Amino acid sequence: MSRTRTALLAAMALVAGATGTAIAAVPGGTGAAAVPCTVDYKVQNQWATGFTASVTITNNSAAKSSWSLKWSYAGNQKVTSGWNAKVTQSGANVTAANESYNGTLATGGSTSFGFQGTYSGSNAVPATFTLDGVTCNVDSGGPTDPTDPTDPTDPPGNRVNNPYDGAKVYVNPEWSEKAAAEPGGSRIANQPTGVWLDRTAAINGVNGGMSLRDHLDEALRQKGSGELVIQLVIYNLPGRDCAALASNGELGPTEIDKYKTQYIDPIKAILADSKYASLRIVTTVEIDSLPNLVTNVSPRGTATPNCDVMKANGNYVKGVGYALNKLGDVPNVYNYVDAGHHGWLGWDDNFGASAEMFKQAATAEGATVADVHGFIANTANYSALKEDHFSINDNVAGKSVRESKWVSWNRYVDELSYAQALREKLVSLGFDSKIGMLIDTSRNGWGGANRPTGPGATTSVDTYVDGGRYDRRFNTGNWCNQSGAGLGERPKASPEPGIDAYVWMKPPGESDGASKAIDNDEGKGFDRMCDPTYTGNPRNDNNKSGALADAPISGHWFSAQFQELMKNAYPPLS
Repeated sequence: MSRTRTALLAAMALVAGATGTAIAAVPGGTGAAAVPCTVDYKVQNQWATGFTASVTITNNSAAKSSWSLKWSYAGNQKVTSGWNAKVTQSGANVTAANESYNGTLATGGSTSFGFQGTYSGSNAVPATFTLDGVTCNVDSGGPTDPTDPTDPTDPPGNRVNNPYDGAKVYVNPEWSEKAAAEPGGSRIANQPTGVWLDRTAAINGVNGGMSLRDHLDEALRQKGSGELVIQLVIYNLPGRDCAALASNGELGPTEIDKYKTQYIDPIKAILADSKYASLRIVTTVEIDSLPNLVTNVSPRGTATPNCDVMKANGNYVKGVGYALNKLGDVPNVYNYVDAGHHGWLGWDDNFGASAEMFKQAATAEGATVADVHGFIANTANYSALKEDHFSINDNVAGKSVRESKWVSWNRYVDELSYAQALREKLVSLGFDSKIGMLIDTSRNGWGGANRPTGPGATTSVDTYVDGGRYDRRFNTGNWCNQSGAGLGERPKASPEPGIDAYVWMKPPGESDGASKAIDNDEGKGFDRMCDPTYTGNPRNDNNKSGALADAPISGHWFSAQFQELMKNAYPPLS
């Protein structure tokens, strides 16, 4: 656990309470001297011989194009690795200098970096920091007694490794009622699904629907005396879904401040209510945002102008970082960042670059890798969990499976192998070795009469793969209301190594997007990938869309899809 103690440096007024906690006057307040810079140093995790720490610098002087922060340790701490800064050490003296991508530091601007170190004995917080030779004020934190009541704002460090282990998962009454009203729907109406906060109004309830507090109160009722996970989808970035018009949102590309103050801050305030402290709150942070900054921007051939805008203004990275930072402050919140799916990010050009992008967002706007509990793959998508009849290592008729039209040189053929490999990559970049993956299995079962029972013919690599694959889409780039899809594995905890849970984050029966243009007040556009007559684009190798007809706008109930998902469920419904 970490707590924050505010040190008085450079002529700040100080008020000391009976507990000994020091509270510094707000810079710029009555009687306060000018504050050239502030350093927030927090020990995020600490064990017998090592620790990780995050450092946030706020510059209140003239804008900088480069920066260098220095401090000295009183003990024997040694920095072993760092991220988002070049961290070097000579004796007790440490220097952290900017990387090429984060040297700019505007007046009033902040930047963050982190590092891992070793120590023995005590791990005292450095007393003084200088930014380019100027002494800064310090907010410093480190491990303390978890029974200390004087620090209600910082996480107590009592999160469990896997929130799904030993816990029930919240059944959304609104979805459950719709499912139960469908013929045969009672068979799955008691399954847990995600609660989508896809616009600001969802916090207080849309059109008389349940508010966030209503869901949390119902979660407490369902919890009883045991443990319960409630799953929330954080999904309202400015310029949302820059490459898919069907799920555009209410905020324009530049409205990052509205995202912070009108969306994330109110959600955090509700989640931090002590009334809900006994719940395990899983947040799935911003579906389909960060991968777009890798795969759908210039100079790539599949670039879209809206994604170029969002990469240039940085508001996806800022928004995700801000959400992780703020929500990560709530002790019983578990942040899982969306990580696309294998048919999007599994290629060599996309895999590593996406992992780096996730790291960049996880260390932006005051966030650190410690604010990330894990990642989620296949959210609201259809990629098969595990292909049993072919593997990436197979060779047929003198060709590798990777050369087939379906695999198309991807490194992965299913979500399980992709999720496990991505987890290893993320750990290698500095994420905690205990991070876990979630896989959304709500619509990737691909059962029914057409489910293959063995490999395809070996006459060619294409007949081999196409004859044996469970995923029957025209292309892995197809994402909207897919014809022939079925419910997948039921939600379960710890199903495979590195996987925290299979989840139904996308509620089955909720449309991905309208099959034709429909006027609406939700900011959602019409995407041709939801049109069953559409013949494709470069992102799906110019294949048919495979979408169902007569679909409503995204998030609205789609009875025909729900029935098809039940019919094609695998494992089958009884």
